[in-house]
Amino acid sequence: MYNRISKGTHLHYAVPTPYIKDSKKLDPKYVISAVNSVLDVCEKGASLIIESTISPGTIDKYIRPVIEERGFIIGEDVNLLHAPERIIPGNMIYELENNSRTIGADNPEIGEKVKGLYANFCKEEIVVTDIRSAEMSKVVENTFRDINIAFANELTKICRTDNMDVYEIIKIANKHPRVNILQPGPGVGGHCISVDPWFLVGDYPDLTNLILTARKTNDSMPRHVLGRIRDIMRKHGIKDISKVGLYGLTYKENVDDTRESPTLQLLERMDEHLAFGVKVFDPFVNRRIVDHQFMNFEDFLNEIEILVIMVGHDHIKNNMDIIRDKLILDTKNICLFEGSYKL
Repeated sequence: MYNRISKGTHLHYAVPTPYIKDSKKLDPKYVISAVNSVLDVCEKGASLIIESTISPGTIDKYIRPVIEERGFIIGEDVNLLHAPERIIPGNMIYELENNSRTIGADNPEIGEKVKGLYANFCKEEIVVTDIRSAEMSKVVENTFRDINIAFANELTKICRTDNMDVYEIIKIANKHPRVNILQPGPGVGGHCISVDPWFLVGDYPDLTNLILTARKTNDSMPRHVLGRIRDIMRKHGIKDISKVGLYGLTYKENVDDTRESPTLQLLERMDEHLAFGVKVFDPFVNRRIVDHQFMNFEDFLNEIEILVIMVGHDHIKNNMDIIRDKLILDTKNICLFEGSYKL
């Protein structure tokens, strides 16, 4: 997101910051396009604030040259800042008000002025720093979470090989005052945690062994779920994949955002023959985005024998009574029925 501030006027653009699949580096084209659009109407002395999550050094490498090529003098004609956003879908207003913020600025005095602007809606601490530190801090936040999720997911695989209850083990371990293991899941999706660590891998390939391993571990979880589905099918003599239903298309609970969702990753990893016929339902996704997607929950249940809970929407928690007769693979550990299968 980009804000232009000049004489009380604000201009906003929201653009994606994806990574290039082969190199894992940030694809800056959307950022550059938005910056150029702002510069088209930018008045002298305006502050251009980049909020999108970007890899460390992006502003020096891509944005400064664009501004200078347009004939603007940074620090005189345009003040350049980076204030990475910290919000999640489904809870945006609360997090805008209650999450701390970081403002990276070339000029600390300008940084303090922009801090005053953000203080109009942000109730928490606002830190002013340099631009590169602001870029790095946001990427580090999401990478930290990705690594911790990967640890939980790797524990899941270890426990599965030796028939141990990973949820019980995590619960006990977390009683230690300095341990806080996250919950495992079917994969990591969304536009932040599943994307931002790749920026570091792309820019520092020789220094990111742990980060790369975490990314690979989390990306492997949809295939792990697929293996568990096959285990259940074999155990119960089910050979028809069309009897399997995936509940949940979004990347997290109680939102309609499907970007990089574990369910979509799982479907992509299925070979064409295996994927043909598997049923899908999500109460928050009202448009058809995959084959064999149902819009009615009861119709969905009537067509399947194995229910795979991929997302822990409140909807499924409130409908536990009507799924009791299904074979259940619960990847979110929300189903307490005896005999339900876990990761």
